[in-house]
Amino acid sequence: MAGDTSSHHFGEGWSTDSDHGASSAGAVSGRSTTAPVPALDSDIRLSLPARPENVAVVRHVLGALAEALALPRAVTEDMRLAVTEACTNVVRHAYNDDDGKIDVVVRPKGEALEVIVADTGRGLGPSPDTEGPGLGLPLIAALADSLHIEQKGSAGSRLIMRFLRNRTSPAMGMA
Repeated sequence: MAGDTSSHHFGEGWSTDSDHGASSAGAVSGRSTTAPVPALDSDIRLSLPARPENVAVVRHVLGALAEALALPRAVTEDMRLAVTEACTNVVRHAYNDDDGKIDVVVRPKGEALEVIVADTGRGLGPSPDTEGPGLGLPLIAALADSLHIEQKGSAGSRLIMRFLRNRTSPAMGMA
């Protein structure tokens, strides 16, 4: 759940642990015995049921974070749309039942924010509920400053998107 300080694993070799080691840095529960990590070095983690209403929750959290960090509007809008699309893909395509989760991690990476959307569903591939390739992944790639996709066969996928924090124009050049 939100605020959970345990590491999240998405199949063999996948983890959303921060590069900062295995400490419970960034814990919000007060259970951590280590010194708090400065805000710009900590991760934000959400783990929510893969339901349509939770896509809006993720979108609102990103908007609030962007406001708190005073991100340029172009970055905020591109990030919110790309992550909304990634989460919607999880809800629509990753699971055959209602038991799946969307895992989202937001972390600073130098001059960028990295947003990871992960699931443990059926992985990327043709979807039985649509014909042909969709527009979701190309849209995400156009909005993010970089996109990396990791998949483990039928054990889920991770979309790793990076958004430059100081970019002032939209990624797709629509000012």
